[in-house]
Amino acid sequence: MVLRRRITDTLRQWKAKPNHLPLVIMGIRQCGKTYIAQQFARENYKHVVYINFFKEEERKTAFYGSKDVDTIVMLLSAQMRTAKFVPGETCIILDEIQDCPEARTSLKFFKEDGRYDIIATGSLLGVQGYGQEKKKRRKRGAVKQERGSISIPVGYEEIVEMYPLDFEEFLWANNMSEEIIEVLRKCLAEETPVPEGIHVAMKTLLYRYVAVGGLPAAVNALLETGNMNEVKTVWQSILKEYHSDMVKYAEDKDKAHIRACFNAIPKQLAKENKKYQWSKVEEGGRGVFYKDSLQWLEDADIIRRCYNSNITGLPLEGNAMDNVFKVYTADIGILVAMLGGATRADILQGNLGGFKGAIFENLMADTLIKKGQSLYYLQKDSGMELDFLIRYKGECVPVEVKARTAQAKSISTVRKHPEKYGVKHFIKFGDYNIGRDGDLLTLPTYMQFLLDLEPEEIVLEPIDADSINSLARDILGKDD
Repeated sequence: MVLRRRITDTLRQWKAKPNHLPLVIMGIRQCGKTYIAQQFARENYKHVVYINFFKEEERKTAFYGSKDVDTIVMLLSAQMRTAKFVPGETCIILDEIQDCPEARTSLKFFKEDGRYDIIATGSLLGVQGYGQEKKKRRKRGAVKQERGSISIPVGYEEIVEMYPLDFEEFLWANNMSEEIIEVLRKCLAEETPVPEGIHVAMKTLLYRYVAVGGLPAAVNALLETGNMNEVKTVWQSILKEYHSDMVKYAEDKDKAHIRACFNAIPKQLAKENKKYQWSKVEEGGRGVFYKDSLQWLEDADIIRRCYNSNITGLPLEGNAMDNVFKVYTADIGILVAMLGGATRADILQGNLGGFKGAIFENLMADTLIKKGQSLYYLQKDSGMELDFLIRYKGECVPVEVKARTAQAKSISTVRKHPEKYGVKHFIKFGDYNIGRDGDLLTLPTYMQFLLDLEPEEIVLEPIDADSINSLARDILGKDD
């Protein structure tokens, strides 16, 4: 099934730019990068040359040695007899480019040449070269670049991040019209309850989204069969692929640690205090052994850290503590798949027990990640915790996430002391309709995707330099 993806608009904008750079699409495995690149190229170019460096290793040889575009095209033409390289009409797709670093280096030369558009995709570009810096430092001297090492063409490529489907894209996939989404936006803007029929349908679709996640293969399995066993089979395959990447792209000494960090995620989120603890990875675990492994998972776009902030204020980045954080999966489907068993049935039936809080917190993290946001929360030694802190309409706004209707004690504490915390507005998501209680806005969980987290637009008035210069001359008594 053809899924409508938000990134298509980004690709159109890229192509419309005069003298655009080669495009690199990064993102987690199986989020749809290859499909969207091929679909876009077919619809917008007369000729498409597709190269998959993982499946077609022989194509790498065209990029070894000379980076002259004519030489590369000549070698590719010899390997791919039906490929057509026509200036201005051909798009070259370099898929799994992390498996051929020389091809990424060549992007600079394709940009300077300018005859062909390039779209590259890569799932593990963030982890390529993992561990190489330590090796270089040990050599104490000039390091000869070996075949397969990285030379990133800084300034000669445009990088965009692609994510699994967010909830709005999931609504599109389920044939929810733009009119329905506009009704939701209108209700949010006016802070009026969502009509009951739409409200119930949205809750149902949200639970399905949580159970399935946003990876296209899993979403298509649901749409085509309606069978959760098919969804389970897809996710089992995806998790095996993630584990395979850990073996293929990590150093031998770190492979077991990476898998241990990954497998420990559900345990970390099941705790009352969700702060990531190395001792919960393995008995006696310490950060010195695992911190690089956790970084590998983050660089592979599998997980995201949520950093504890010192205060409820902006900038969030400046107040975050690097060594105190929670960890969430970058797509809610990963966590649900890791929980296994009958978790999907429990989600759809509302029988999650004590783990429901962790799942719905991860759902909020999922939403923020797919909006390109970094994650922050606040926790004090007293036990007070605010699930998330976001920059919303120019303010630091605490966000609480409840699986069902419940009181948020920490928000109540902060609300009682505005002089101490400096917070003017609060948002709470849960199993209810839209409502307001003074400075607290309550929203149904399915409305998370409607949060407008784009930076505020700032338009600066021009400074009249001529009048200021004239004033300075007058003060100094100088003639024009």
